[in-house]
Amino acid sequence: MSGSSASLQPPADAVKPVRHPDAPAPGDLLGAHYEHCFGCGPGQPHGLHLEARAGEGVALTAEFTVQPAHQGAPGLAHGGVLATALDETLGSLNWLLRTVAVTGRLETDYVRPVPVGTTLHLAAEVTAVAGRKIYSRAVGRLDSPDGPVAVRADALFVEVKVDHFIDHGRPEEIRAAMSDPDQVRRARAFEVNP
Repeated sequence: MSGSSASLQPPADAVKPVRHPDAPAPGDLLGAHYEHCFGCGPGQPHGLHLEARAGEGVALTAEFTVQPAHQGAPGLAHGGVLATALDETLGSLNWLLRTVAVTGRLETDYVRPVPVGTTLHLAAEVTAVAGRKIYSRAVGRLDSPDGPVAVRADALFVEVKVDHFIDHGRPEEIRAAMSDPDQVRRARAFEVNP
């Protein structure tokens, strides 16, 4: 995006992102990375329940329907909820790289209101990688993948080790996630949290 800040512009030595050979196939539903994630977890009654699908390259699509619990102004989605949807979508891209990363910066443009009951269709892609920094962007459209643009974002994610979550997370949730017998769920639990 031309309006993004300098910290969201990849440096001259950045490289094109490379999809990990074990990444989900294009069209595959990524599923929740963590049961209790506000963005994608089915265990959050008022969460977004955002569903993301792998795309071609290092890209994906996602969608969620704005519920009454997500409103800020009467009948309209709260801007913070829309930022959460963008952050969740952008963070899910890291699963295609098989990289554990956290949000370093998220810059959001609100283009038009998003009414309650609207399904927001999001498309996101990684644009560049420079060392531990992953640059990405997303756009959200109203009611269809070709609908009017409602929100856009540029983001910078920073690769971290799993120790980041162990050192900073609440011990009971960390223990529960690490003891999950499903290796994929165990790995994905630590995928995108800040």
